[in-house]
Amino acid sequence: MQFPSPLRRATLVQRYKRFFADVVTEDGEAITAHCPNPGAMLGLNAPGLACWLSRSDDPKRKLAHTLELVEVDGGLVGINTLHPNRIVAEALAADAIPEVAGYAVHRREVRYGEASRVDFLLEAPDRPRCWLEIKNVHLMREAGLAEFPDCVAARSTRHLRELAAMAEAGDRAVALFVVQRTDCHRFAPAADCDPKFAAALAEVQAQGVEVLVYGCDIDVGGVKLGRRLG
Repeated sequence: MQFPSPLRRATLVQRYKRFFADVVTEDGEAITAHCPNPGAMLGLNAPGLACWLSRSDDPKRKLAHTLELVEVDGGLVGINTLHPNRIVAEALAADAIPEVAGYAVHRREVRYGEASRVDFLLEAPDRPRCWLEIKNVHLMREAGLAEFPDCVAARSTRHLRELAAMAEAGDRAVALFVVQRTDCHRFAPAADCDPKFAAALAEVQAQGVEVLVYGCDIDVGGVKLGRRLG
């Protein structure tokens, strides 16, 4: 996934009201950017961090700039929670995820459960359907350990339950955690941030939900799915 325009480097002043970020560019321009991340962004919202912005020329947008990347400990972290679905869509089209390769049809935003839409429904005539939910991960508090979520994630917990129902019905059900960092090699649920999610993840795995964790390759040009994390 390539960024739509060259990114502009800046320094984070503050992130507030979840979806706003004040920054100052290298040439001294003060900008209020859209922050496409509803989570707590633990460790990624400290004033003074280097960050990168994209710009849209859409006249309908209230904020032309979008916060895309933050630099922490010399590494880039993707904070845009809209990107993992795009990253996975490209990887699926290239059959670059071995565990879910070979499906001829990739349908997006298909209704399932009580009031949800699955990120991808994968279909092929010779195998069960595969319900694929994508979760964005950017939290790291211990070196090398990616964690999810970074705040209470009731909606994500509901998604896990709905995946379990699909698995019990005889389909495949997969939760794919996309780690938008390059410095992690392990994954664990952040039980202190949301104990209900952590408990649900263990329960649904026992019910047949498959859990995959993939890292990303990130630079200022774009983000793509990387290797599977152990």
